[in-house]
Amino acid sequence: MRTFAFSILVITGTILFTSCNRKKDYSDVKLKNELDTASYYLGIFWGKNAQSGGLDELNYEALNKGLQAALEKDSTIPPSYVMQNYLQHFSVKRMFKDYKAENEKFLEENAKKDSVQTLPSGLQYAVITEGTGPKPTANDTVAVNYIGTTIDGIEFDNSYKRGKPAVFHLSGVIKGWTEGLQLMNPGSKYRLYIPYQMGYGEMGSQRIKPYSTLIFEIELLEVRFGN
Repeated sequence: MRTFAFSILVITGTILFTSCNRKKDYSDVKLKNELDTASYYLGIFWGKNAQSGGLDELNYEALNKGLQAALEKDSTIPPSYVMQNYLQHFSVKRMFKDYKAENEKFLEENAKKDSVQTLPSGLQYAVITEGTGPKPTANDTVAVNYIGTTIDGIEFDNSYKRGKPAVFHLSGVIKGWTEGLQLMNPGSKYRLYIPYQMGYGEMGSQRIKPYSTLIFEIELLEVRFGN
């Protein structure tokens, strides 16, 4: 049981402890006895494990409270999937840091174009063709043709290639589509520039990288009101 408990504690430390790349001088640490020495080197062990996993930031006060709660048996260990999800999220955030900045820069520059409108939500759009008739609401179903790409020109979806329009309820798609399609009349063709917060988020999807801006050229063919 002790071996198992120690393993869990090491895992917890791996999740919480900071990187040792702070370039601070710890030569003044006073190790007066075996307990001091064991505590210090256990911290180094956790820190090295955390560093290899890409973790380089933490809240020291929260870390200390967590350790105290665990040692005083005043806490429960979170399910393993919680820790795994946290580590995965942190790893993705670090790995795609530059790509996130590239996408944010793209939207910043794109917003300067005269043809592009930017909404308070961050959604950007350009009108290619304006249609007529009532616009859909989030309670309606629409039929559309579209092409989806990322800022590097990679096409990840194309209804034209499938040979038939896509039909979906506006409340059941990504936020960028829900908001963007409500701007359009039947017969319209718009180009939507969807920031990652309104698309597939920080984790992306099977074919779309995390933090991706989604560029959709959408043709609204039909609105089925109240469906």
